[in-house]
Amino acid sequence: MTNEPGPPTAPALFTWEFAADPYPAYAWLREHAPVHRTRLPSGVEAWLVTRYADARQALADQRLSKNPAHHDEPAHAKGKTGIPGERKAELMTHLLNIDPPDHTRLRRLVSKAFTPRRVAEFAPRVQELTDHLIDGFASSGSADLIHEFAFPLPIYAICDLLGVPREDQDDFRDWAGMMIRHGQGPRGGVARSVKKMRGYLGELIHKKREALPAVPAPGEDLISGLIRASDHGEHLTENEAAAMAFILLFAGFETTVNLIGNGTYALLTHPEQRRRLQESLARRETDLLETGVEELLRYDGPVELATWRFATEPLTIGGQDIAPGDPVLVVLAAADRDPERFADPDVLDLARRDNQHLGYGHGIHYCLGAPLARLEGQTALATLLTRLPDLRLAADPAELRWRGGLIMRGLRTLPVEFTPASGGGGGQ
Repeated sequence: MTNEPGPPTAPALFTWEFAADPYPAYAWLREHAPVHRTRLPSGVEAWLVTRYADARQALADQRLSKNPAHHDEPAHAKGKTGIPGERKAELMTHLLNIDPPDHTRLRRLVSKAFTPRRVAEFAPRVQELTDHLIDGFASSGSADLIHEFAFPLPIYAICDLLGVPREDQDDFRDWAGMMIRHGQGPRGGVARSVKKMRGYLGELIHKKREALPAVPAPGEDLISGLIRASDHGEHLTENEAAAMAFILLFAGFETTVNLIGNGTYALLTHPEQRRRLQESLARRETDLLETGVEELLRYDGPVELATWRFATEPLTIGGQDIAPGDPVLVVLAAADRDPERFADPDVLDLARRDNQHLGYGHGIHYCLGAPLARLEGQTALATLLTRLPDLRLAADPAELRWRGGLIMRGLRTLPVEFTPASGGGGGQ
């Protein structure tokens, strides 16, 4: 008899324990099964790509379509690969679901309304919102930073940017709150919220189109910019404009909620790194803040898996043959901890320079809203650490719960304590 070990057993994926810390399981997959077929909690079978080099290749491979029509899906998997309710609400024609040449046309049109200059001009409003939210809890000595800060900040920011009137923004906050709960809310709640948001956006776009001035005003809102954007005389249809506004809101707010939440949590559990950042901010330096946000995106980023891709022809990734119609999910969280690409990948180093992480994707689907998310992340973290310098966790890390859901990675709550601050710090 021999006592030779059998083939290694894959770790359990998508359990509550996995959600709390998926990184050991991803390390196992990178080593033993870098392109791994698994059955997801929804029942859909998909390939998980976990190594950096393979992930980067897959993200840029045009044989992997974003269009769900290419999914060779069995009956039980129908409609389980996108945002609940987007198909019925006629919101499918957005950048996460289409390929060139339609993707090229739409992205070019949208880019005109989403320039770095527009984001830079928006910086004072992001600072104003940040200070106003902190004013709301600074005198109490405790807060849930997800509910009271990380969640409302990007919602109100993207509403302002899109041009949603202030009196309607709390409705958006309610709909977004339902969408972010990933199964913790009432059954069908996400699809209902998507439908309500679609109806509202359709009406808003129609009103703005009717009242659009001939010449854009300085600081024109994004929806007006989307309506105005044209390419050789070709404009977005109202359906396309609604789908684009929807995905900018949906993709733009949840990623930033998680960037602020995960980033703050990482800083609170790495006191030496946090101290270095606070000292740098006290000297009014920005360099460590900028590299620090990139490192937080790499170390425990807001998007765990890139959105769905579907093979349009036979292809090979990491030595593994993929059949046409198979879903492929690139695991950004695993790729960004690959020791073949990053030195000491499990160490948080805010000063890390060689940091071409995949937190916002790669290739033609690179996140259009990355500059805004960076601005919000940098502003939120810098202001929190400056105004509440003794911020500390008010719970055992083991007691914190992470939201369920396949694509995003974020905390449900982040209870903190601090010395109550007196006086306000900002506007409204």
